[in-house]
Amino acid sequence: MKIESDDFRVYAGKEFKLDDRPTVIKPYCKSKKQYRETLASHVEELSALQELHYASHRYALLLVFQGMDAAGKDGAIRHVMSGVNPEGCDVYSFKQPSAEELEHDFLWRTTCRLPERGQIGIFNRSYYEEVLAVRVHPELLRNEGLPEELREETTVWEQRYHSIETFETHLHRNSTHIVKIFLHISEQEQRRRFLERIDDPDKNWKFSLSDIHERKYWKQYAEAFEECLHATSTEVSPWFVVPADDKDNARLIVSRIVIDALKDLKMSYPKTTPERKSELQAIRELLEK
Repeated sequence: MKIESDDFRVYAGKEFKLDDRPTVIKPYCKSKKQYRETLASHVEELSALQELHYASHRYALLLVFQGMDAAGKDGAIRHVMSGVNPEGCDVYSFKQPSAEELEHDFLWRTTCRLPERGQIGIFNRSYYEEVLAVRVHPELLRNEGLPEELREETTVWEQRYHSIETFETHLHRNSTHIVKIFLHISEQEQRRRFLERIDDPDKNWKFSLSDIHERKYWKQYAEAFEECLHATSTEVSPWFVVPADDKDNARLIVSRIVIDALKDLKMSYPKTTPERKSELQAIRELLEK
C-alpha cells in the first residue's frame, strides 16, 4: 500500500476537527519483517536525499514534532533519522523555559536553534508549547513577565498564532522550509504506554508523576491542539496529523512525509567548473605518479 503524505495534511483554510482524524489506521505492512524492510528502504532514500541536501546547500529543513506525552516523538525521530549523517542534522528538545529565555519573546529560544542551509533541524516540542501547554496552564503565561495588557487571554492566543505564522512565512522566504508533525495518539493508548513504562524497569526513567498530572488535562490539550493546528497550518508550513497508536505505521508515515518534503526542494550537486576539472586532472596525475 502506497503512503500518501497529503492524506495526513491539514489544509489551510479548510474546516479541521481533531476527532475526525483517526489515531490508528490499517497497517501498511503485513508483518514485522515487511515493516523493517520498508522502513529500511525509506531510511536509505532519506539518507541519499539528505546527502544531496547537504551538498546542495541551498535550503534548510526544519521538522517540528508535537504530540501528547508518550505519543512517540523520540522513537519516531530515532528510527526515521537513523541513517542520516549526523553532520547534517541537529535535534533539540525544548523543556520548560529557563530564566534567561523568559526574559525574551517566546520565539527567541527556538530561533537560536534554527538549522543552517544544508542542514536538517529537528525540534522535539517547540515554540508551539507557547500556545499549547501555556494555554492549558494560564499560570505559566502570568510567569513570563509580560505586561498585563499583553497577556489578555481573550486576545493573546490569536496574537501568538499570528506571530508564528508570520515567523514561519519569513523563514520560508529565506529558504528554510518547515514541516510540522503532530503524532495523534488516543487516551487509551497513552494509558497503555504509561503502564508499560511502569512495568518495564528499562523504561522507568521515562515516567514521572507530572505525566499523570498532565493527563488530567487531556480534553483541554486536545482543544488547544485542534485550534492551533487549524490556525497555523499554511501552504508553506503545513501540519501533518499522523495516526500514532501504531508506532510502526507512524514511523513509516513520518519517514514518507520527510522524504517528500526533501523531494520538493530544488536541489542538485554543485557543478564542476572547467577550472575545477583541470585542477582535479592535475591531482590525478600526481596520484598516478
